[in-house]
Amino acid sequence: MSTIAPPRPSSDSNGRALRRAVTSAALGTYTDGSGHVREIVCLSGPGGTRLVVDRVPASLRDARLLAHLAADEPAENARAVCAMYLAAAHRRPCRPLTAEDFLAASGEGASIPATAATGAREANGDTAPDAELVDRRGSSYRLEASVDSGSIGQLRWRRYAPARHRAPPQIVSLREVIGALESYEPALTLTRSAIEHHRHDRDVSVALLRAEHERATASPIVLNRGLREAVQELLARGEVSISEIAIRCGRVKRGPRGSVSGETSWLARRIGQLPDAGHSEPTPWVHTDVLALIARALGVSPREVEL
Repeated sequence: MSTIAPPRPSSDSNGRALRRAVTSAALGTYTDGSGHVREIVCLSGPGGTRLVVDRVPASLRDARLLAHLAADEPAENARAVCAMYLAAAHRRPCRPLTAEDFLAASGEGASIPATAATGAREANGDTAPDAELVDRRGSSYRLEASVDSGSIGQLRWRRYAPARHRAPPQIVSLREVIGALESYEPALTLTRSAIEHHRHDRDVSVALLRAEHERATASPIVLNRGLREAVQELLARGEVSISEIAIRCGRVKRGPRGSVSGETSWLARRIGQLPDAGHSEPTPWVHTDVLALIARALGVSPREVEL
């Protein structure tokens, strides 16, 4: 079983595949909480795309994917991603860089040729159904067949809590996996590969998994991480206040003496900084209409803040 977090040492096949694929351009450096220097670089990706990566200098050790930029995006966007990341007071963990990132086109629901999916699995030394993803809380996610009495197995995502919690595994939807990772990849790619792998398997059904994939790629509810990072970048540069952003969105509250301010709690909930009422954790999701509204308030295109 291959665990996609953290990356394997650079001496293995995955590391060799990554090293063969990349040409890098330095974007910035910082010192992490342990006192180690790390660098942000832009690596060449498939089809003219760019990968913005946080890594140990001059290597691919502990490489983390910050963004996968489409081929039609300007080169300046890589520097913008770097600036947002470095400006954030609390950097959220990003998923590990994998060999598949140099084979798969970016974008939600992007199709991947069978040769690309196969090559990525070979680079990782495993098959897609056996891959394991780990979120920032330490929970792991695997594609496994779930068998009910009197029926064939259903291939589903299953969540395993950290060992210290001693909780039984739970079947979860693809949407829940994406939300926990705050990233569409590699969950979408692994799901597509698993559906293809079991397409003619009479003992395992992929009907539910296929339906979940279709809903995840067609839903108007999208991840809000890119939007949150864009807000944090503007706030860090001191260009605007969170109250002003809320006012630009039309979310205004008036004080008893006629004072006007922005509804900052609304904005914080929409970008995943505060939980909604009745919930203990912020949501990783936002409707595309709301994302577009906030993006316009920031003065950026909605495409720039969609993951």
